[in-house]
Order: sequence, then structure tokens, then C-alpha cells
Amino acid sequence: MKKFENFKAALVNLNDIFSYKEPYGNVEIAGMVGLYEICFEQSWKAMKELLENFGYAEGATGSPRTILKTAYKAGMISDEELWLDALVSRNNVAHAYNQAIAMDIIRQTKEKYYDMFIQLEKKIEQDWL
Repeated sequence: MKKFENFKAALVNLNDIFSYKEPYGNVEIAGMVGLYEICFEQSWKAMKELLENFGYAEGATGSPRTILKTAYKAGMISDEELWLDALVSRNNVAHAYNQAIAMDIIRQTKEKYYDMFIQLEKKIEQDWL
């Protein structure tokens, strides 16, 4: 499962955000937002691959939103709203030049999204591999 291995590697890297404390410099902000974006991308692509392998038609052509909704229905993720919020944050990465948006992504990653990714990793290893 190449995509799942990519996700796990991105998650290991994302853990580095906990090494940084405010105030952050511009490079630190950009780096932490980038780590979040990479981890999110790898997570939904891993879900997509697994769903497709398990015969979910949405896995073949689904957008990130469709994949998240399908993963929730399939029991791969347990908090659909949290994942959809994470998708909004990922979509806002393009606006991370705005410090308020970037800081919100970092805060949410530290408070909610990192644990969300850890739960996904555990769920996939327990029930989907």
C-alpha cells in the first residue's frame, strides 16, 4: 500500500510541528502549514486507494470531499465533520500568506488534526490492511 506508506511518512514529519512554540517566524509558519497540507493530501489519497481496493466505486473517481464522505460511511473515519473541517483548512492553504489563516491551520493541526490523522493510521492498520 504505497499511498498508506506515504501517509505514514507524512504523519511522522507532521509530528515536528510540536517542536515549535510561538512566536513563529515566517519560514516556520510556511513549513508547518506545508507539513499539514502534505499529510492531509496523503491521508485522503490513502483512503481513496483503500476504498477502491475494497470495491467502493467512489474510490475510483472521487474528489477529496467524496472520499471523506465515503470513508465515513465505510467506517474508516469516525468524525465526518472534523475531516470536512480539515478539508476546508487544506483548501485555505492557498491563502496561508494571510498570517491569521496560517496560524489557524497550525492551531487546529496541533489541537485536532494531528490526533485525527493518528486515529486514521490506527484504524487502517487494524481494519483495512
